[in-house]
Amino acid sequence: MAIIIDENTNVLVMGITGRQASFHTKQMLAYGTKIVAGCTPGKGGQEVEGIPVYNTVREACEKHRIDASVIFVPAAGTKDAALENLEAGIKVVVIVTEGVPVYDEIDIVAYAKRKGAYVLGPNTFGIVSGGKCKMGIPPNQYFVEGDVGVVARSGTLTYEIVGNLTANGLGQSTVVGMGGDRAVGLTFVDVLKMFEKDDQTKAVVMIGEIGGNNEEIAAEYIKEMTKPVVAFIAGKSAPPGKRMGHAGAIIERGKGTYQGKVEALTAAGAKVAPLPFEVPALIKEALGRK
Repeated sequence: MAIIIDENTNVLVMGITGRQASFHTKQMLAYGTKIVAGCTPGKGGQEVEGIPVYNTVREACEKHRIDASVIFVPAAGTKDAALENLEAGIKVVVIVTEGVPVYDEIDIVAYAKRKGAYVLGPNTFGIVSGGKCKMGIPPNQYFVEGDVGVVARSGTLTYEIVGNLTANGLGQSTVVGMGGDRAVGLTFVDVLKMFEKDDQTKAVVMIGEIGGNNEEIAAEYIKEMTKPVVAFIAGKSAPPGKRMGHAGAIIERGKGTYQGKVEALTAAGAKVAPLPFEVPALIKEALGRK
């Protein structure tokens, strides 16, 4: 099994005719993703990599069964694009776009909850179920099928850690990018609960960073988990009050610190790796593998 998406997921690419979307459409197809339709207003009737393009999401849904969508739309139009997908009944919406206004993000997440849908992002690298399906922008070569679940706020850090897992013979069940903004859809706890129930997942890697209290909240749930969790927290040397990369990665009023997150996770029973390349060894130790 895998969580959220698998080899049977039919995918729509929003903004498919754009340069970035068309490039990543080709990469997703190469990974094995079942992309059945694209949508760009005014470009209906065209094709991208053999994928039919429609003017509206509703039109695409009338012609195809669509389970999930990935959005490559400029920030100003992201809210409208996301709401159009959710209104059409699509249950998994992955928003790659950076720079989405926070009030737009809040509206998207609130509407998704009313519709009973999952939103990943905004500002997410996407999601990969190892060897089955990829939605988003991760490099194909690092992601292979296995039994380690990964949930993360950071994209490039995820690629580094997943690449190390793969190099050490540890494939992945599903790798989930929550997104690096202040308001995102799925949280660490949401994803950890899915991994706890997933038969394929035997251990979990949680990749966090300074800012906010998502990791501390996750620590409370980790206390209840039966599966081992290994964490890495980025931003150890970040100065307070200075944004480091992601919009959500900032220490404010003494909250969201590296040390606070490490202490909470350690107290919950998670192993915290000081450096990214130490994660595979901790996973192998937790699983009793050499």
